[in-house]
Amino acid sequence: MNQDQRGTAAAASLLLDDQLCFALYAAQRAVTGAYRPLLDEIGLTYPQYLAMLVLWERGEVAVKELGAALKLDYGTVSPLLKRLEAAGLVRRERSATDERSVRLLLTDAGGALRERAEQVPARLLVSTGLQASEIARLRADLHRLAERVAEAGTSTAPDASER
Repeated sequence: MNQDQRGTAAAASLLLDDQLCFALYAAQRAVTGAYRPLLDEIGLTYPQYLAMLVLWERGEVAVKELGAALKLDYGTVSPLLKRLEAAGLVRRERSATDERSVRLLLTDAGGALRERAEQVPARLLVSTGLQASEIARLRADLHRLAERVAEAGTSTAPDASER
């Protein structure tokens, strides 16, 4: 590789459209935007929808478990749950076996909302213009990317002796 090629390669790596993070960011904003009108129809925000998906899938869950599933910390999950509780979709209860643990349960209204939400994935698929197989492949690639980045982050993190 000559000096001009190295310079071009280095410069290209700083182009906005060449950044993986920007492609992911732009895609995330577009997809979230496509969800917005669908979720408005059922009265949920996107983060609320994600939380409800976990509850519809798993039933009763600990707040800590919900945070882990959504990859969110307690400070982000707590206000989200307050809004879902105020809307009458979930209720929180202290665990009978561990008073430190708070369990989330769907209310009847929260359970009933699932039926209205069942049309969201199919309608979103239509809005993307992609085939279901393309979405499945893209989703698998993104999960693999997240796993690899997380693994790389833990393997390259400085240990306590390096700080």
